[in-house]
Amino acid sequence: MHPRRSHRKNASAMRLVGRQLGRFREAAGLTQRALADLVSQCEQTIASIEQGRRPLKPDLAERLDELLDTRGALAVAVENLPEVDLVPAWAEEYMDLEAEAIALSWYDNQVLPGLLQTEAYARAVFRNRVPVYGADEIEAQVAGRLGRQSILRREVPPTISFVVWEPVLMLRICEDEAYEEQLRHLRVCAELPGVSLQVLPLDSRTHAGLAGPFTLLETPDHQLVAYSEGHRGSQLVSDREEVSKLARKYAMLRSQALHPRDTPSLLDRLLGDR
Repeated sequence: MHPRRSHRKNASAMRLVGRQLGRFREAAGLTQRALADLVSQCEQTIASIEQGRRPLKPDLAERLDELLDTRGALAVAVENLPEVDLVPAWAEEYMDLEAEAIALSWYDNQVLPGLLQTEAYARAVFRNRVPVYGADEIEAQVAGRLGRQSILRREVPPTISFVVWEPVLMLRICEDEAYEEQLRHLRVCAELPGVSLQVLPLDSRTHAGLAGPFTLLETPDHQLVAYSEGHRGSQLVSDREEVSKLARKYAMLRSQALHPRDTPSLLDRLLGDR
């Protein structure tokens, strides 16, 4: 079953919870921005929850109940939502933000960024998952990943910076033909308007991204959030201090990586190394 379809079955219940939150907020005399600031969230997050486009997380529901003096009403509502969401809530929220982002800064040291993956490469990524996915689930995940790439073809595309550690480019998780197709695709993407693709070389003696991959995102209302994934799940970060730390890491990574103009020649060397 496709995870997005499962999520939509929960939409009516989510809209009901969202309307409740909106009424409680208005009764407290707060704007969406004011409420977002009080609970250290993005204004867009509060708006999306009220519109029923994003699930209200249990921990946030408890904080809102305390702040709005709603005696646990939101927490109870969230606790009784149908259990049909197969996409982790933070990942779902990030994908909504990504689709509307005006800027992205993306560092990866495991696989190529999802927005740059070809169909064959994405399928190889999901085939390597442990515990394994079934064939239908792999195809659903691949379709979802390719669908996200429409952000690159928006009428006004976002400004996107990618920094990729060189071993990722050397990892051959798919057949030779598919691997070469992926490298050629990267070369095309590197020339897209608003896209910067840099490689952190393997022989670099400085490396600000040893703690793992992460993404920084700027929303249309100019709020900054961060997102990271690991073995124990995904995390959306909106705390300003934590986002600032990651922004400083990313700035250092860009200074340590090769200049974007060096990317095409590096990809050409890899394509010729057979």
